[in-house]
Amino acid sequence: MSEFTTYQQEENYSIITIKNGKANAISHEVIDEINASLDTAEKAQKVVILTGQEGIFSAGYDLKVMTASAESAKELVTKGSTLSLRMLSFPMPIIIASSGHSIAKGAFLLLSADYRLGTEGDFKIGLNEVMIGMTMHNAGIEIAKGRLAPVYFERSVNNSEIYTPNDAITAGFLDKVVPATHLLPTAVKIAEMFSKLNKKAHAATKLKLRGPYLDKIKKAIALDIEEEITINS
Repeated sequence: MSEFTTYQQEENYSIITIKNGKANAISHEVIDEINASLDTAEKAQKVVILTGQEGIFSAGYDLKVMTASAESAKELVTKGSTLSLRMLSFPMPIIIASSGHSIAKGAFLLLSADYRLGTEGDFKIGLNEVMIGMTMHNAGIEIAKGRLAPVYFERSVNNSEIYTPNDAITAGFLDKVVPATHLLPTAVKIAEMFSKLNKKAHAATKLKLRGPYLDKIKKAIALDIEEEITINS
């Protein structure tokens, strides 16, 4: 039985909800359960909606794991980058309904989806790795480079600039912002629309469109495995 996520399957879509404490942290268990849910959705050929808890999508990786050791941090970051790679090449459309704050790996998950809905409110969205002393990993740089607006790329990755939901649209983290009460209903409407796409054409076009981008991420993950994770106090 899943402890950190839930999976709900409807006629034309499935909903994966992250439920892991106050920060909705991305841990090994969360990644494993998301992958298991993606396996189920892929087998059933369902559009995926990925969401979080009220007020927060995710504040990033589990800090207990990240601060345990350099090797522990590398293992989790590599696993998270591999999840992003899977999401970016997933044969069915993935919609993220960001229910609030989306920081660090939470923001990288936004960059790994096909359509990103945000919630109106005083929420923070962005990549704070450099702010908290972490040298940005190679895969993170490649993921951000491929999805962020060019003028916001270095501001987001190197300067740890954090955005409001509306500014996050301009930067490239989100596609649309709606009131909290409209978040899931809007995501469902988009999922219903996406379910009408020709599945084979969507999957093949996604791989053709993102082929070079996916190759760069694969190479970046390999580089990250060779390098040490650098976290400065």
